[in-house]
Amino acid sequence: MKAIQLLFRTNGSFAPAIARLALGIVMFPHGAQKVLGWFGGYGFTATMTVFTHRMHIPAPFAFLAIAAEFAGSIGLILGGLSRVAAFGIATNMVVAILTVHGRNGFFMNWSGTQKGEGYEYHLLAIGLALIVMLYGAGKLSLDGWIAARLDKKPMEQKVA
Repeated sequence: MKAIQLLFRTNGSFAPAIARLALGIVMFPHGAQKVLGWFGGYGFTATMTVFTHRMHIPAPFAFLAIAAEFAGSIGLILGGLSRVAAFGIATNMVVAILTVHGRNGFFMNWSGTQKGEGYEYHLLAIGLALIVMLYGAGKLSLDGWIAARLDKKPMEQKVA
């Protein structure tokens, strides 16, 4: 099996589709904040400035983090390049735990009594991303549609 076929292959069940859609829908507002300034976000330029100047993240990595949340969430919602999108989001979540949220403990800051948010949300996102990375996009996905076309063998020409 070719690598491209492995990338798009999915088991076609609803379970990974549910994980894919949940992760994509939850991540989209976060990506839209960073790219478009929607949902109270600052937009691309300001987010890049925060990442590169305040957090000292190299610009290429800051760009990849923003792209993973925005383009990755859209990819997950549509089911296109789902394994790649899930990997990007999972990587973002691991880095967020290690660099920002790990020091705040496990729990989110529901009551406003902590100095910041904990990492429980990030673990859930990683879990959903792992499902998609292992099983593919599931039903109703561009990946499934592409995989079906890649699996079709070209018609052999008849020799007269």
